[in-house]
Amino acid sequence: MTVLPSSIWRLPVAFDGGLGLGERAYVVFLSILSEAFAFTAIGLIARWGEVFPRWIPVLRGRRVPRKVAVLPAAIGAMTLTLLFTLLFIVSEIKGTTIRGGDLSADSPSQASGWEAAWFYFCYVPLTLWGPLLAVLTVAYWKRRSAAEKVPGAA
Repeated sequence: MTVLPSSIWRLPVAFDGGLGLGERAYVVFLSILSEAFAFTAIGLIARWGEVFPRWIPVLRGRRVPRKVAVLPAAIGAMTLTLLFTLLFIVSEIKGTTIRGGDLSADSPSQASGWEAAWFYFCYVPLTLWGPLLAVLTVAYWKRRSAAEKVPGAA
């Protein structure tokens, strides 16, 4: 739920008359891709994150190795925390883009009133994506470690 508001905020831009087809496709693709990546975190709490589902040939029914789930999740958590949490907050405090350039006058964070409120309402939850993924990753690791120590545990 931390990713969805930013995708919802971003999608109307795809229908802005001032954008070319490639830019529109990029905005839609970015929203879909971020939602797909966010969905993979459910594997850290769902059964399919512990045992491969039946629809996966060769692997079906086998246990998911802890490292196969934990390594990508940990790398993702670190990357997202750096990108969305630290860089976003620092750039907002400095009043610059994430790359350090000057914000344009029509930037949503430069607006006032409802436009700025809506922007922050949609984008601030995104700053929690990395830290929350880190918490899920540690919990997954601990749960799976404890289960593997118990004889006969699935």
